[in-house]
Amino acid sequence: MTDSTAYLPPELLEQYDIAVVPLYVVLGAGSGREGESIGPDEVAQVLSTRGGRVTTSRPSPDDFAAAYRRLLDAGAERIVSVHLSAELSGTWDAARLAAAEIGGDVVTVVDTRSAAMGNGFPVLAAARTARAGGDAAAVAAAAEKAAGVTRTFFVVDTLEHLRRGGRIGSAAALLGSALAVKPVLHVVDGRVVVLEKVRTSARAMNRLVQRVVEEVGGGVADLAVHHLAAPEKAEQLAADLRDQVPTVRDLYVSELGAAIGAHVGPGAVGVVVAPEPADRVAHDAEDPAED
Repeated sequence: MTDSTAYLPPELLEQYDIAVVPLYVVLGAGSGREGESIGPDEVAQVLSTRGGRVTTSRPSPDDFAAAYRRLLDAGAERIVSVHLSAELSGTWDAARLAAAEIGGDVVTVVDTRSAAMGNGFPVLAAARTARAGGDAAAVAAAAEKAAGVTRTFFVVDTLEHLRRGGRIGSAAALLGSALAVKPVLHVVDGRVVVLEKVRTSARAMNRLVQRVVEEVGGGVADLAVHHLAAPEKAEQLAADLRDQVPTVRDLYVSELGAAIGAHVGPGAVGVVVAPEPADRVAHDAEDPAED
């Protein structure tokens, strides 16, 4: 199980039978569940309006407990629940409280200390381990191992949305606006941190590519390109990555959902790097029909 901020492609959710608990998104006086009643288009539209604001809230412990019971009633014996950073959301804590209610010997909760496909890639690693016959401990360990090596880099049009949501400090947000700097951001220990500062959007996009090249080295990696209301920039970034990282295995391009989009704002573009473990590369080379 994961939450709606993993932004895994629907075909992968179906292929690996991954359950999803949605976060809540508040637009003005109304609210709804991410991916069900509120999507990225609505969020981008509100945030593009002067004074427009979007807020988010975690699923409740009751939401998680009900989801866990549905899985157990359907025949599951153990559940591994993999979620976005506890530093960015109370989702992990809600899952932990629900797990304690259901039973710690039944539900294991993992904090990926990331978000978007920084959460999604560890979920995939866990699902593949489960599909291969791993027990709950092995499945949770696979998620934790993948989370430990996955890297997330991104740029935003303005740091104001991150500042208002409490996801980045006021000093960093001021730096981005007062000095007309385009910070390249990344996620460190579950928090959003300024990695470096460049002067233009074009240079920031180039630095995203360069950082990915440095992270991958000569190894094999999966990549995910995310955006909010910036499909052209995302497609160009994906094309540059395919050109500059010939060892990329899978590259996913997707729009951020409402919950993360609310905090990065329209125009945000980022990339998540997931180095492939040697055992999967070797296994897939022997059985190319898998997946």
